[in-house]
Amino acid sequence: MIHIGKLIEAELHRQEHSVTWLARKLYCDRTNVYNIFKRTSIDTELLYRISIILKHNFFSYYFIEMQEKLRD
Repeated sequence: MIHIGKLIEAELHRQEHSVTWLARKLYCDRTNVYNIFKRTSIDTELLYRISIILKHNFFSYYFIEMQEKLRD
């Protein structure tokens, strides 16, 4: 199962951006970003916005998992 929050957090750190930076881009508080990191699922509109901000397709993780399950 995908833990999307951890994937977002890892990508944010990989790009060497801060939580404050992402919060500013999302127009929210840092605490909201930390709450996103804890989520195992996320609203598609928010995931789309985060994907655009970080220039990383987070939807691809779901596509890969779906493809694997369809092969079973």
